[in-house]
Amino acid sequence: MAETMEVQGVQQIFDEHREQLLRYLRAHGAGEAAEDILQELWLKFVASATGPISSPRNYLYRAATNLMIDRRRSEIQAERREVEWAALVDRIPGSPANDPGPERDLEGRRRLRIVEAELKKLPSRALSIFRDHRIEGRTQREIAAAMGVSSSTVESDLRTVYRLLDELRRKFDEE
Repeated sequence: MAETMEVQGVQQIFDEHREQLLRYLRAHGAGEAAEDILQELWLKFVASATGPISSPRNYLYRAATNLMIDRRRSEIQAERREVEWAALVDRIPGSPANDPGPERDLEGRRRLRIVEAELKKLPSRALSIFRDHRIEGRTQREIAAAMGVSSSTVESDLRTVYRLLDELRRKFDEE
């Protein structure tokens, strides 16, 4: 019961500053990724809500800035890795890196079946929103407008799917 009230308090603080945070992120270079960063911020905010925060607004803005910086660093590192990996693979014909092997292939297919089965248990709207956002590349705002729901509903449904995927990832990591 205390956890539910704490999460509700966090939700209220987050909701009060949501639009301001979006504007802040967009103005500081996040662009189209602003909503994704905000979603990530929410997940981290809820996961780390262990006690009172003396200045929640400042905390949210600092955390948003850190996430934006981390995302940009990650993008730069991913681009660098991709270039280096492509150069390496091009130089090694028939490299095992190009062939996952039968064991990894079977394990990947097994995990895919588990993920698909678990996703089917979720509400269809949440799955539709997830596919539109992550596969079709539509923004949360576009999805909300197209489906006639609020941005918070889109965020909530995405949180539901992300939570499930995170649980599955953790389960697979333990194996």
